[in-house]
Amino acid sequence: MSGYLLRRSIGALIVMWAVATLVFFMLRIVPGDPFAAMMADAGDMEAVEALRRKFGLDQPMYIQYLKWFSNALQGDFGTSIYGARVPVQQLLLEAIPRTLSIAGLSFIIALIIAVPAGLIAATKRNTGWDHGVTLFAFLGLSMPDFWLAILLIVFLAVNISWLPAIGYEPLSAGFWPWLSHLILPAIAVGTGFAAIIARMIRSAMLEVLKTDYMRVARAKGLKQSTLMIYHALPNALIPVVTVIGIAFALLMSGAVVVENVFSIKGLGRLLIQGILNRDYPVVQGAILVVSAIFVFSNLLVDMLYGVIDPRIRYDS
Repeated sequence: MSGYLLRRSIGALIVMWAVATLVFFMLRIVPGDPFAAMMADAGDMEAVEALRRKFGLDQPMYIQYLKWFSNALQGDFGTSIYGARVPVQQLLLEAIPRTLSIAGLSFIIALIIAVPAGLIAATKRNTGWDHGVTLFAFLGLSMPDFWLAILLIVFLAVNISWLPAIGYEPLSAGFWPWLSHLILPAIAVGTGFAAIIARMIRSAMLEVLKTDYMRVARAKGLKQSTLMIYHALPNALIPVVTVIGIAFALLMSGAVVVENVFSIKGLGRLLIQGILNRDYPVVQGAILVVSAIFVFSNLLVDMLYGVIDPRIRYDS
């Protein structure tokens, strides 16, 4: 398995390099630059050229790329063109914990909802419980993240004042202030994720329940809970884990929109502001981090296959 993981890790690094390179050149192919837009009203072209020289945008594109890539290998993503020349690393270090907090809590909420719902729907097929889970999945997949976020703000933050409507508190400020600012965005992001996982668990469990070894286990007189948890669920996890790995990466894209609704300065909001301002260093750094999360979440899923099913041996 070590050989397989080494190959997959090298492939992951190549994918990240390709994404970073593509983003670098696509940003610069678009006509104009951030300084021309910044100084458009002033009409001071000498100041624009001075800023271009300062940030190296007057050099040939391949030289810009080589300098950026060599610095990125050392963890230096440059400084923000806007934002008082703050280093991009500092902006990312402030934004990453916020986005990962939302994604992590969304993941936990989704699993808490989806696993029992999927098991109940599979064991009580074509009953009211199954129809209820199907309805929840349909609604969860149909509601956009931002629309659900606005509803949560209106009902739980404005009308009832149970939870804060906007903002973020770091964990250093206390556990409850940190958690209370994450609950609403996590529910908004995690609801659709829970719907996907619940339907996937139901489908995978129904396939497993038809197998011969499950009939033998029932003939032995095992309890229904023992059959479902210790026999059926572990054998249904392979397709479920695949979907969970993909969906966890997609939580990052969901957080992009929800962060703007709740005014949380995470990766999504940082990326959108960077794109609107044509802040090259910020956009390149943020996309590199997001692509790393996507790539390595898939790598983690591949590693879990061998843990869940010992029959899977990559080296063979």
